[in-house]
Formats: sequence, C-alpha cells, structure tokens
Amino acid sequence: MDPAFTQAVQNYESGLKLLQERKFDRAKTALEKVLAGPSKELADRARVHLNTCNQQISKPSSSFKTIEEHFDYSISLMNLGDYDGARSHMERIVKQNPETDFAFYGLALLDSLTNRAEDCLRNLNEAIRLNPANRFQARNDSDFQNMADDPRFTELLYPEVSDPAAHGSRQG
Repeated sequence: MDPAFTQAVQNYESGLKLLQERKFDRAKTALEKVLAGPSKELADRARVHLNTCNQQISKPSSSFKTIEEHFDYSISLMNLGDYDGARSHMERIVKQNPETDFAFYGLALLDSLTNRAEDCLRNLNEAIRLNPANRFQARNDSDFQNMADDPRFTELLYPEVSDPAAHGSRQG
C-alpha cells in the first residue's frame, strides 16, 4: 500500500478524533495534511470537516443566545480537558458581564483544576461576593480538591470558623 495514502488515512482519522473532542485547532491541522495527500476522495471528506473546524474556531461569542448558554459551552470545553479554550470563554463572559457570579465560579473551578491557587481564591471570592450561595456550593464541589489543603481556601469557605467574633456572638 502507498505510504502517502496510509499517512493521509491516519491524519484523517486523527482529525476526526480531535474534532469529536472539540479540539478544533488541532483537528484543522491534521485535516489540512489530508488535503495534500494522494486521495481525492479522502481530501473531499476532510474538506467537509475542515469547514466545521473553521466555523467553530471563528465562532464569535455573540452566537450564544444567553450568558448561560455561553457558560455551558465553556463548561463543556473544561470537561473535555480544553482548559485554555474554557478559560478564554469564561474570561469573555466575565468581561462582558462583570456581575455574573457563576462565571467567576467557573473560572475558580478552572483555576483549581490547573493549579492556579491565587487566581482560584480571587475568582471564588468574587463569586461568593456576588452570590453568597456559591460558598455552600464550593464546599461540596470535588473540582476544588486541589485547594483543600490551602488554609486560605478553608477560611473563604468557612468564615464562621476563622472569625472569633462570630463565635462570641452566637453564645449569647
């Protein structure tokens, strides 16, 4: 069998897998290699998938009907392990809607998953400031396990434990 054809098939399969994983930039690179290969049929198929990649890559955030829809997309990227993509979308949400507590919470999750402790604390603090219910949600969120040993994280989630005045006022 022609090694160039074998290589084109491998690139095509790799491109499809990356496309399914929503890693559009990498899928595009793999599929573009197929276009240079010997098979016209394979190149035609790759072109269809390349269009999908290009649409996704150039997709403006305005194509989301709601902030929640954009947020859900960001979370799906995070769940797929595309932390950079998720971060850029979360940051865009926060920039466009600075009072969106769940976007700050999402950034804090991302920061925890990528071992960015300072950013995690800052974003989680902002999420809690905007919506105190986030404090209780974070207490039971396994995505914050990287932060569990950080005393500042504990103080943020359990301020009543670290505030001696709170204990004094309760005993009355």
